[in-house]
Amino acid sequence: MTCALAADDAGSGRRRFLAPPREQVAHQCFEQPIFGDFANYTDLLEGADWPGIAALNAQLAVQGKQFVIQDEALLGDGLHYEQRIAQGRIATRAQNWHDLFNALVWARYPAIKCALNAQQCLHIAAMGTAQRNRAQAALTQFDETGVIVRVRDADLLSAWDRHDWATLFDPRSWQRGDIAICALIGHALLEQALLPGRLLVGKSIVVLGEDDAACVARVAAAIGEAQLLAEPSELRPLPLAGIPGWHAPQDAAFYQSCDYFRPLREGRTYPAALSLRS
Repeated sequence: MTCALAADDAGSGRRRFLAPPREQVAHQCFEQPIFGDFANYTDLLEGADWPGIAALNAQLAVQGKQFVIQDEALLGDGLHYEQRIAQGRIATRAQNWHDLFNALVWARYPAIKCALNAQQCLHIAAMGTAQRNRAQAALTQFDETGVIVRVRDADLLSAWDRHDWATLFDPRSWQRGDIAICALIGHALLEQALLPGRLLVGKSIVVLGEDDAACVARVAAAIGEAQLLAEPSELRPLPLAGIPGWHAPQDAAFYQSCDYFRPLREGRTYPAALSLRS
């Protein structure tokens, strides 16, 4: 099996994903499960014309933030992208899928986005804009390709630790709600899903708990307190096409593809999950 550009490569500079023109994206594309968090925004995605900045600010109100056009005048202020956000301005390119999806995530999960921005700004203040450290790389990777996964059954975490994909993607576990994606943060994943069938990989933060909203709040707090994302290796890879119902076909041969469902690398370990349990 030849794998398409996966989410691991998004933002890495190795290859640049070119999104299809708006008129070439069929409305059925947004019926994919990956877009489930954003069903309330289908008019912004499916309309014949690109939504303008005024429409984004009207429909995607984010407290204390405003979407602004990224143009030469804006870039001339000399500030880093993250520093502008801290001042309340989210630079947004016109007619750009990547930035539109970023805006949707801001509207859907503002606490996560604010926590990521605050940490980025702390690192910029300490290091300047010419250098980036490992924590900034981890924050960016989660921002671009991140998912928050809620797990009720700790045995599933053990299977994930071993890259036992057959156990992790057992349909019964997902149907019972023993494991679920409770938030999709990575706007680069959404952009790449504009070409259905791509084998995307999310980079995950895992929470042991029962309630999706509480899990998201726990992650936002942990990022804000710098308890997470000191290293990119903290993020668990999740081959999204393996989630039952997220790809066709999902037969035995599909799950045996080591190009996508990769075996555990020697020496690779993952941090303990966050927990809502006492």
